[in-house]
Amino acid sequence: MKLIPSLLLLITVSTSVAATENEKAEPWLERLAQSLQSLNFSTSFVVVKNNQAEPYHWFHGVDDNGDELEILSLLNGPRRDVLRKKNIVSYIEPELPPYSVVSQQITGPIPAILRGDVNSLAQTYDFISVGRSRVLGRPAQLIRIVSKDPHRYGHWLWLDQKTGMLLKLALANRAGQLLEQVQFTHLDITKELSESLRQLQQTQLPKVIEIPEGYQAQSLQWQVSWLPAGFTKVNANRHRIAATKKPVEFMLFNDGLVDVSVYVNPSEDRQRATDYVMDGATVVLNQVVNSFEVSVVGKIPAKTAKVIADSVVLTASAAP
Repeated sequence: MKLIPSLLLLITVSTSVAATENEKAEPWLERLAQSLQSLNFSTSFVVVKNNQAEPYHWFHGVDDNGDELEILSLLNGPRRDVLRKKNIVSYIEPELPPYSVVSQQITGPIPAILRGDVNSLAQTYDFISVGRSRVLGRPAQLIRIVSKDPHRYGHWLWLDQKTGMLLKLALANRAGQLLEQVQFTHLDITKELSESLRQLQQTQLPKVIEIPEGYQAQSLQWQVSWLPAGFTKVNANRHRIAATKKPVEFMLFNDGLVDVSVYVNPSEDRQRATDYVMDGATVVLNQVVNSFEVSVVGKIPAKTAKVIADSVVLTASAAP
């Protein structure tokens, strides 16, 4: 699905400086978190990157018991649905049996931290209230989440002035160049649950998969010796690549807003020059050094991914 670039890719910000120069960003972000947790809404949005758009439909609501219900569906290509009832999240994907995990949020294009405490990002990001504009026919407040270092991108949020609800999200580099955006195309906020969420209430979700104790905190042969400030390890395991069945060591890091994945596995090549591709704001960097392949994936600059890849070394216990 291609779109005229000027339709969705150009950011036009009309600010009302006099009205907002003393306004703080943090209260707006607190309103956003409350809206994402408490409102009954149905919305459609497109993720725009590389002159392509992926359309989604998103339902959210709170039942009479105060429990959250949520559905996120990808509308193009093979159907993919993510369902949430309270703290059980189910994934329905083609060519895979449906499964559930225990989680308080779904995985999707909207960063989970936006429905939580963004103040936890304060050591590595600044929050700036920029001004007012109009999005989806609604007066909107533009808030910028700006990295304190050059190792990650900035997030621009357009929030509905009436409800605090997210209307638009963009990722931009330090020069202000737009890399990727989430553009809402409609938003309905209601008092009652939508019919789709009422049906979800009656749906039996797939069985929760049991993750063996310690599986996500395994001792690995390889380690990442440099990461930007604020990143911590949230997963480390060994598994086999689905397509090739080759063994790989996997590490997942998060700074509260951004995930970075690192994969290390043996290679048939002794050396291979670094190559990378950009998918919107997501970099996929790959290199082979001394017969080991390192891949770094995340919404970070290519230069940052390269430094991370170069920092991968054998652990002290595995070193000869």
